[in-house]
Amino acid sequence: MKNKSSFLPQEGEAHPSRCPDNSAFKQQKLPAWKPQLTIATVLSSFFLTGSFCLSVGVSLILSANSIREIQIDYSDKCSDCSKLRENSSNWNKECHCSVNFTLKEDILGDVFMYYGLQNFYQNHRRYVISRSDAQLLGRNVNIQKSYCAPFTTYRNGTPMAPCGAIANSMFNDTIDLFYNLNSSVIQVPLLKTGNSWWTDKNLKFHNPKSHNLSSAFAGTARPPYWQKAVYLLDEEDERNNGYVNDDLIIWMRVSAFATFRNLYRRVRRIRQFADGLPAGNYTFHISYNFPVTKFKGRKQVILSTVVWSGGNNPFLGIAYVFSGTAATLTGFVITAIHLKLRKKKTHFRK
Repeated sequence: MKNKSSFLPQEGEAHPSRCPDNSAFKQQKLPAWKPQLTIATVLSSFFLTGSFCLSVGVSLILSANSIREIQIDYSDKCSDCSKLRENSSNWNKECHCSVNFTLKEDILGDVFMYYGLQNFYQNHRRYVISRSDAQLLGRNVNIQKSYCAPFTTYRNGTPMAPCGAIANSMFNDTIDLFYNLNSSVIQVPLLKTGNSWWTDKNLKFHNPKSHNLSSAFAGTARPPYWQKAVYLLDEEDERNNGYVNDDLIIWMRVSAFATFRNLYRRVRRIRQFADGLPAGNYTFHISYNFPVTKFKGRKQVILSTVVWSGGNNPFLGIAYVFSGTAATLTGFVITAIHLKLRKKKTHFRK
């Protein structure tokens, strides 16, 4: 074993230097711009920021207020169906209800139909992670190793497709809109595709590769609360069936709040509806499947337009107005303090 003194620098040996290199970067001698904060620059910054935020905020609020929107709550109007759905053993029994309403004025432009839910908490951690992204990509994976439990397999070992609590609780009411024109009833044409995000539709969701969907999902079963298998979601359009179904994709993007709305359909602008929805009497025909009574929830159908700033949400405009007001008031307070101190300096000089 070496002597402890052998590790110490001997006489005549150079001591290693711990000083940084004599460079402009390490010696912090790089050219830099140091702003000189004067009262003029500070006040102009606050007032310009306040003016900008106020103008943007007012524009956003006026834009949001120009949106035409109508909300129809059908939780109580379909009470018979709601009672039927309280018992899960009635999952295979159909129940329909109708809701009449009147548009006093035309809704011009693109009209979007949303479904809204209240008191439905999608932000619980175990709910949010209860999915298999690999399965939704069409891969052959062992869902027992995913976070889908307890919605992974049935007792006989048949895997669920798709698995997880999010997919199992998918909103499955069917809503059709009819226009009552004089003595005739015209069904409003609705678009059920093109409603989801492009990235979700083309990158995050894919069907398993096979010559047809029924064979691709062979050996799997629907989730417990579903009424039909995933490959029967849209038999009319193969590009909107299975995992790439728009309704499924939109539902799988969970909400952060207990009250939320999801895009359901868009009005197809043809014939009488080329300019939007004309004023008159309308009827929603609803196939009631989604129960909300047990968690004291509510269901709504929303018809709304959009503007350049998005949908009917004034929060961003209010936030800009609040920030602009705070910056402007701060500028006035600083101005008052500056004038007061300047008067004191003038008084002492005299």
